[in-house]
Amino acid sequence: MDISSFSFLSPEDFCSISTNPWFQDLDNGFNKRRKKEDDSKGGFGNGCFNEEGLKKSEYGDILASLLLLEEEAKQEEAEWMSESQQEKALFESNHKRKVQAMNEFYDQLQQHYSETVKPSSKSVSALAATVATTSGNDTTTKAEVAVAGGQQRRIWVKDRSKDWWDRCNHQDFPEEEFRKAFRMSKSTFGLICRELEPVVMKKNTMLRDAIPVRQRVAVCIWRLATGEPLRLVSKRFGLGISTCHKLVLEVCSAINNVLMPKFLQWPDEKKMKEINEEFELISGVPNIGGSLYTTHVPIIAPKVNVAAYFNRKHTERNQKPSYSITVQGVVDQKGIFTDVCIGWPGSMPDDQVLEKSALFQRGLKDVWIFGNSGYPLMDWALVPYTHQNLTWAQHGFNEKMGAVQNVAKEAFARLKGRWSCLQRRTEVKLQELPMVLGACCVLHNICEMNNEEMDPELQFELFDDEKIAENNLRTSNAVLARDNIAHNLLHHGLGGTSLL
Repeated sequence: MDISSFSFLSPEDFCSISTNPWFQDLDNGFNKRRKKEDDSKGGFGNGCFNEEGLKKSEYGDILASLLLLEEEAKQEEAEWMSESQQEKALFESNHKRKVQAMNEFYDQLQQHYSETVKPSSKSVSALAATVATTSGNDTTTKAEVAVAGGQQRRIWVKDRSKDWWDRCNHQDFPEEEFRKAFRMSKSTFGLICRELEPVVMKKNTMLRDAIPVRQRVAVCIWRLATGEPLRLVSKRFGLGISTCHKLVLEVCSAINNVLMPKFLQWPDEKKMKEINEEFELISGVPNIGGSLYTTHVPIIAPKVNVAAYFNRKHTERNQKPSYSITVQGVVDQKGIFTDVCIGWPGSMPDDQVLEKSALFQRGLKDVWIFGNSGYPLMDWALVPYTHQNLTWAQHGFNEKMGAVQNVAKEAFARLKGRWSCLQRRTEVKLQELPMVLGACCVLHNICEMNNEEMDPELQFELFDDEKIAENNLRTSNAVLARDNIAHNLLHHGLGGTSLL
């Protein structure tokens, strides 16, 4: 029933009118006045109704109109209730016919299945049957499970193709194609699956079989390697989009919790000595414990604190507003990460990111970490000379610094080249992104430790984000130590070749 611009009293309000004291007093007053005037004037004056009689007649008309409106409202309400009951009965009738038809079809299919296929004597918990129905372009499967005790459960599952993954997972699948798809060999992939199996493995349920561990890990690695959107991941592996997103996050979390303590850790004394020796062969400087570098990963503009994530250099380079978060890492002589700090906003300079990292809190002694001009010179951090009119010793020192710094740059270039998700803005939420980036660093280390060669087509040109630190000289002892190192390099003929 359409609602007009006028509001009507409810039926309850109408019923209370006759018992309202105000209306009763009004009615009694009219009756007394009318009787008194009729006795004195005979009820009429000059051939017409008197004034009091006219007023009483007007109030009577109002009451009659109210009663008429009440009758009309009741009639409309009765018609509306009748139409609603008819529609409800029609809907229930159609629903019952559809349910009956589906059950009859399922009974026929189950009877046909029981006549053609003899059920296994070992299967006492469930009997599953599927009915394929097509609606438009979507194919849907209705799975009905008969549970011991006579109860039945039904579930609708979309039928998706898993041909591509089945071929990749086959033992005869070519090694080169597998390496191209997952950025690693089958043996390295198997190592990761075995390490993660206790954490990511799920049990089969009454309704469906659990996704195997290898497929779970493959979904995550392929997504990180290609950076493709989830809808393409869904088509590749024959899984739902939301399922793929959940698998990526679960496996990344498992990589951080299980594999990171094993494959990304600060070197012990024995390992540090080996790193010192290797870096000394490169630079001629003793006690170098690692090469430090910070890169930026593009993100979608966040909804809050957007200015903090604004990247001015990337904006100038891309000619459009760009936002990022930072990834700071220390690598050894092989380009393997030994320390990472992930997730600080892209507008934060490298020296401030360093001060907020765990590396800054280590209180390193008797070891040097080489960084670029974006970091300050400290008692444990060496950086190049940045002032003009350098001496030969200072030029030679910077050249050796460049060789050590290239180890970190090449490692980050391989990291971004191998895991393409780091090259573009991703669908992952900002608060979940550090976990994904940490997983990429761990997988990078595993590939490097297992000597996984990278396809030349995946080479990535690293955009240099460094900016000279405002306060690049922190201690006078560090300044003196750097000058001594530069002098010794020149004195021993190790100060570079560009000026000789």
